[in-house]
Amino acid sequence: MDKAKDKDKVKDFVLPRGATGFLGPGDTSPLPVTDLRTFRTALYTAARIAGGTVGEVEERSRPRSFHIGSVLDRAGETVVLCHAHHPWTAFATERRNWYDEEFLTPPPWARAFTDAGLAVLDRERLTTPLSAVDTSALTREEWRRIRLYHLTTLGGVLFNAFD
Repeated sequence: MDKAKDKDKVKDFVLPRGATGFLGPGDTSPLPVTDLRTFRTALYTAARIAGGTVGEVEERSRPRSFHIGSVLDRAGETVVLCHAHHPWTAFATERRNWYDEEFLTPPPWARAFTDAGLAVLDRERLTTPLSAVDTSALTREEWRRIRLYHLTTLGGVLFNAFD
């Protein structure tokens, strides 16, 4: 695929309200919520497919914008991130409070998440520069925090710990 088509493919990713996990001043409408039970169920299915077990699962806590869990198999531990407000998942090698470019290619057992209704975001999509994503729904306050934390990628905006 050529670069122009690739850029158009990414531009169709729209960051909706709640993508940063942050509400701006005066915004009292609650953000949507991704069901933690759905994430947990998908983790157990993924572990079964991988021939492994589920590691520790942590529900989102402020200021983090995501739930975090892991699958332990013969290859080691794969960290699984689940956005707290939109049904997006990603994979990493280590547990952190925020990510920018530290994402993995989804493992073969990632289909357990799509089967559960959660979108699996691949490394290429997550490391896309913000300039190639539709950010028109982000507020001025969200942009202030993005600049404050020097976030430059889609994944950095989605899986963060704004305080």
